[in-house]
Amino acid sequence: MASFVYDFADGDRNQKDLLGGKGANLAEMTRIGLPVPPGFTITTEACKSFLSLGKEPDGLADEVASHLSALETAMGRRLGDPADPLLVSVRSGAKFSMPGMMDTVLNVGLNDESVVGLADQSSDERFAVDSYRRLLGMFGSTVLSVDDSLFGAELDALKDRRGTANDLDLDVDDLRELVTTYKSLIRNHTGSDFPQDPREQLDLAVRAVFDSWNTGRAVLYRRQERIPQDLGTAVNVQAMVFGNRGMTSGSGVCFTRDPASGAQGVYGDYLQNAQGEDVVAGLRNTVSLADLETIDKPSYDELLAIMEKLENHYLDMCDIEFTIEDAKLWMLQTRVGKRTPGAAFRIAMHMVDESLIDMDEAVRRVTGAQLAQLMFPRFDDDAERTLIATGMNASPGAAVGKIVFDSDTAVALAEKGEDVILVRQETSPDDLRGMVAATGILTSRGGKTSHAAVVARGMGRTCVCGAEALEVDVKSKQLRVRGGDVLREGDVISIDGTTGEVFAGAVAVSDSFVVRHFEGEEVHEDLVSSVARIMEHADATRRMQVRTNADTPEDAARARRFGAQGIGLCRTEHMFLGDRRSLVEDLIVADDEAGQAAALDALLPLQREDFTGILEAMDGLPVTIRLIDPPLHEFLPDFTEVSVAVALEDERGNSDTDHHRMLDAVTRLHEQNPMLGLRGVRLGIVIPGLFKMQARAILEAAADRIAGGGDALPEIMIPLVATVRELDLVKDEIEAVCDEVEDERGVRIPHKVGTMIELPRAAMTAAEIAESAEFFSFGTNDLTQMTWGFSRDDVEAAFFSTYLDAGVFGVSPFESLDTEGVGRLVRHAARTGREARPDLHLGICGEHGGDPASIHFFDEVGLDYVSCSPFRVPVARLEAARATLG
Repeated sequence: MASFVYDFADGDRNQKDLLGGKGANLAEMTRIGLPVPPGFTITTEACKSFLSLGKEPDGLADEVASHLSALETAMGRRLGDPADPLLVSVRSGAKFSMPGMMDTVLNVGLNDESVVGLADQSSDERFAVDSYRRLLGMFGSTVLSVDDSLFGAELDALKDRRGTANDLDLDVDDLRELVTTYKSLIRNHTGSDFPQDPREQLDLAVRAVFDSWNTGRAVLYRRQERIPQDLGTAVNVQAMVFGNRGMTSGSGVCFTRDPASGAQGVYGDYLQNAQGEDVVAGLRNTVSLADLETIDKPSYDELLAIMEKLENHYLDMCDIEFTIEDAKLWMLQTRVGKRTPGAAFRIAMHMVDESLIDMDEAVRRVTGAQLAQLMFPRFDDDAERTLIATGMNASPGAAVGKIVFDSDTAVALAEKGEDVILVRQETSPDDLRGMVAATGILTSRGGKTSHAAVVARGMGRTCVCGAEALEVDVKSKQLRVRGGDVLREGDVISIDGTTGEVFAGAVAVSDSFVVRHFEGEEVHEDLVSSVARIMEHADATRRMQVRTNADTPEDAARARRFGAQGIGLCRTEHMFLGDRRSLVEDLIVADDEAGQAAALDALLPLQREDFTGILEAMDGLPVTIRLIDPPLHEFLPDFTEVSVAVALEDERGNSDTDHHRMLDAVTRLHEQNPMLGLRGVRLGIVIPGLFKMQARAILEAAADRIAGGGDALPEIMIPLVATVRELDLVKDEIEAVCDEVEDERGVRIPHKVGTMIELPRAAMTAAEIAESAEFFSFGTNDLTQMTWGFSRDDVEAAFFSTYLDAGVFGVSPFESLDTEGVGRLVRHAARTGREARPDLHLGICGEHGGDPASIHFFDEVGLDYVSCSPFRVPVARLEAARATLG
């Protein structure tokens, strides 16, 4: 039977699936000889078994006992021994980093007897009692489910009585009082005393970490970060080292490069006489890592050497947690550090220039989602602003919104479409819902390694931390500014996560430097240089082309500047709105062919003008134009409005008017389910001349472009085809029109005729359809609707949140392609279509064309291009390259 427990000495960094990220990296640091307190890891398989069975799997208790005994032997102490106790930490550690989302318990093994032994062994009674009160607070909240704020309130109340804001000013008698108070809280809220048996403490802590995998905040974080819900977490049991052992001890977090900017240097936070949780919780403001050189130079020098060793070993920016106990440095964790989008691009290129990685790896190191973040607006340099505070620039961006002080309010206002800034003294994992809903996060405490900073960077939220000039009063919902100004919930503020500045009121925003670069402007900024170099290599590397969805010459021109290699979807139905709507109405209510012909003749020059501008903007590149697709009733007036107009005409004695004919048309075309009714290719067959008019407009515009020395490459796409016969009927009409236009204009018009694959039947009969179609473009929006039986306009608001909570799917299938269902249809159609026609051109024009995860699937299937909105074109270019590189 496979083991459920591994010693740190038995693993390595390649075992994250089994040992979790923390356990695998602890094993790796042990393997390369760094000072790591010994311990063992309980695997993710044990967690999954526990969650499935509702109890710990058989054999786990014995394995834990065996490894605990080995740890006791190595340390020369027994867990919770009254005379000289071994204490351990119990920490979560999933495959993917989930900062603060799951539980940790420190100082496990302390009880009423062993706290005396710890005091004697350390010759520091205050340290021992402080460690005990920390265990009671953490164990009470994470294991026994006592409200964490109750412990914090008692600590704050005691400090108020002693007239101090610093817990280091509390003496040993104060801490004994807290121990007694915390025990009473546990007894009063659980009905039982705090467990005194050290092994019982350990077992309960391990179970609590397992259970924390399914807490609401952890589930929400995984959904936000698209982390699978079935991975489970490992549990790391490690001998305690103590940063709260006096002023020669402390805890810190550091980065081998700045996670906010990517700059090289010494970055991190250190807190004397503190355990690690104090640093990330922001309970006391930290000092800079550089200050450690003055406080403890030998430890500082050793730490810098280890930081360099880890970065060269992992070949990436590392995030490191450490503790110093009585001037002895210990490494508690390392991982590839989360970083801001700008830092990701800068670090990748710096490491290329330092010959640590090559350009292929640089492309792998950045993501389309990070590039999209860099394209968000920034504050306008010339905009008026009123500075009220400056904090740490924890996560970049420009965020403007209403002040809110709690998650419930943030979520409620965000659901109404309002932008909010979540303002807290410091955030905790329980604030995650509000952090997800907010456009920005502001705290008065904490630094770049605080919970708020780490989570905000991971989510791409703008964040400013440690703005000490601000006093956050959550109870009264007020933000007091040093100097007297008071802001209240609902007031608007602006925060700059790049500079750390906080402004009263709304500050105007402008395009980011990266967008200005893509627009063709010369921008002298090192971030832009990093982005440009990576994008140049991405374009040289990727196999798939990237087109754009554009319906106007302006959109087409912008997309081309952003790197689009053609248009994958031009929606012609948008061209029939506005002033032209009356011409469509004339077409519908026409009594005879002559009336229909007159309406079509009026539309023809307008359509030709539309296509002329688009073909000019995309000169030399393919332009896929979809013939009109939505139901015709969408172009008709409201039934009630027409009925009222007819009633008024009847009162006047007029019984044969345009209103009467319009009412007849509206009534005739009414459908119970228009998305499955008269639309797409069906319109072209039922209303003679409609598609012929559009084809003529396209081909005449192309002929004019060619005659003028241009290079037009139109691709005419027939929508909603279910059978090859439908396609043949319309294609024959188009080819006949093409022959006429070529004869009339005296030019040959290169063109293709193809279809959208957006019906399951079309996907399953792709081989037959490919005999007629010259290209397929997968319309994954409708294909998803038809495959799932969803009406997108209804289901997302009706029950998608319930489905996500229940795990029916991890992400909306309209946001990221359902590769198991819809993707199987795409794969089948691509394969069988190419078997029938080897030169069949394949693309995708649904919204999934700009989704990074979907792009990787389309590359795997062998599509020739993806098409997306102009703004997403750079994202798709980068992700297409990353898909090629694998």
